[in-house]
Amino acid sequence: MNDFVTINRRKLFTTENYKKGTRIWLRDSEKVWIGGELLDDFKFNSRNKIQLQDGQVTEIDESEELPFLRNPDVLLGCDDLTTLSYLHEPAVLNHLSFRFVKREAIYTYCGIVLVAINPYANCSQLYGDDVIQVYRGVGKQVRELDPHIYAVAEEAFFDLSKFGKDQSVIVSGESGAGKTVSAKFVMRYLASVACSSSSKSYGNKP
Repeated sequence: MNDFVTINRRKLFTTENYKKGTRIWLRDSEKVWIGGELLDDFKFNSRNKIQLQDGQVTEIDESEELPFLRNPDVLLGCDDLTTLSYLHEPAVLNHLSFRFVKREAIYTYCGIVLVAINPYANCSQLYGDDVIQVYRGVGKQVRELDPHIYAVAEEAFFDLSKFGKDQSVIVSGESGAGKTVSAKFVMRYLASVACSSSSKSYGNKP
């Protein structure tokens, strides 16, 4: 297991994956990561020319690690990170940033996990009774709807009602990430649907 965790990109890929025109990620002091494109085939211990997204040309000299590969633009904005071809730090950060800035979406799935960005703004319109009704009773089809904290609560309540087994919703994150608020919305959803549903009828939307 440890070997899998510590495996590096040089073991996963070869320079055959880094031909001229390949799109990669580079470290940037201001943006953390910036996209670029190889102007020639990549070679270790050589000055490799890269054209950055802003049009500038720079050079890198890598002796050990291959640069992170960029995902195709067609995947940018999808609501589940697991659909990306490459799932690594720059890919995740870029994807979440795109959804937040361009789509005004604070929620993104990563498989069964819901990733939430604290917008530090009033988003009460995302949590009204009308939104609860969108997710209420859809059960396993909830993944066909937009990612939302209510979707997580709906899955838990649906399984509780259908199978009669205890369910858990784990909310984790850094200090100030919005854990308390997220937990409150889970409880709000559960309180709302529990008051108007029975274990026998839940899952059958009117």
